[in-house]
Amino acid sequence: METALGRILIESLPQHVAQPVLLRGWVHRLRTLGKTTFLVLRDCSGLAQCVLQTAKLRGTQLKSEDTVEVHGMVRHDNRARTGIEVHVHSVQVLNPAAQHLPFTASSSLEAVGIDTLIEYRPLALRNPVVGNVFRIQAALIAAFREYLNGRNFTEIITSKLVASGTEGGTNLFEVKYFDPVAYLAQSPQCYKEQGVGGLERVYETGHVYRAEPHASSRHLTEYYSLDVEFGFIDRPEDLIQFERELLTHIFAKLNATLAEMLSAYRSEPLPSMMEVPCWEFSECLELLRTRFHRADLTDDLDPEAERQLCSIAQEKNGIAALFVLGFPLSARPFYTAPRGDAGAASSFDLLLEGVEITTGGQRLHRRNDLEQALIRRGISPEGFSSHLATFDLGMPPHGGFAIGLERLTAQILKLPNIRQAALYPRDRYHLTP
Repeated sequence: METALGRILIESLPQHVAQPVLLRGWVHRLRTLGKTTFLVLRDCSGLAQCVLQTAKLRGTQLKSEDTVEVHGMVRHDNRARTGIEVHVHSVQVLNPAAQHLPFTASSSLEAVGIDTLIEYRPLALRNPVVGNVFRIQAALIAAFREYLNGRNFTEIITSKLVASGTEGGTNLFEVKYFDPVAYLAQSPQCYKEQGVGGLERVYETGHVYRAEPHASSRHLTEYYSLDVEFGFIDRPEDLIQFERELLTHIFAKLNATLAEMLSAYRSEPLPSMMEVPCWEFSECLELLRTRFHRADLTDDLDPEAERQLCSIAQEKNGIAALFVLGFPLSARPFYTAPRGDAGAASSFDLLLEGVEITTGGQRLHRRNDLEQALIRRGISPEGFSSHLATFDLGMPPHGGFAIGLERLTAQILKLPNIRQAALYPRDRYHLTP
């Protein structure tokens, strides 16, 4: 009497040599040579070469991307790439794929447009060129959590429905919410700060929303933010050093565990960030003037300036990255602490290979200072009354930063468009799929 087999994953085939197995997956490639057919099967753990008599497929019309169940015997075979083959007894089609697909998991995707790859997302994810972007991204998030969990941080989960804009601006998505007006959160900033008031060290990973009508290769209206906030700091340089250590840990982890995947996107391992310099905003403006004859910037950096500064950093320090500290206070959110008395902010950006991936800084931690900052910007403190009340409970000096996950992913994998680093990107023109 034949014993029913339970499905195994392809990665475990070496442990089942000379044993019958049941595999399930997708047809990755199919090649028929006379009486013998070679079927490369794919599941979440890898690829397996399966060999069967062509006669066994009579009437099945098997093709690439069909989902199938394979019964067979595992054999050693040095001709196979993995040294293992499955000699197939039977193949059952669980669900056939359509006859005419725009591409397959084994296709070259160079000529396939990004909109097509997004429209057929599940199919695109089967191709390692696309699927590995999100495997690396998942490992990045895991390393982010690992580092913070090991340093007494608590992960918090906060609401994305809010009563007012965190940044005090107008780039908000309004949503129908019973009687009051509600918005999708631009940032978890207020909640992060309140978390510091109770837990001292907090972080959050979650979506944020910006109603900005961009149509560029670096902007999304919904993106995933990696937010860090902690208390009892002395200066913004404390935050900068912490981010150096955090990113160095993340990059080292990816290098150690996913080196082969990374090599498909970049020619060199991810760098240590410990030696990334920190330049004052005023110093950056002077460098742009002297090196590139730029005299058009006053309170912020444009994308061209970010690329230019990274090129200078590459020349000076061997790494195309830098922290820019001391932006004009008037150009930063109301909760930003001043840096000296010359109108600068204790706020910084991290530029990596030509793109800003982080904004952070030291915050105001006294209620009166926050109220005055709001009034100076023409914002009524009444709209932030519940947030301001938490500063009466003994808020420590604190600060933090936020990393855009999609931007960071795109930069480390050298992807030309941020939409390639978002599973289902949202911008001004795309609300589906």
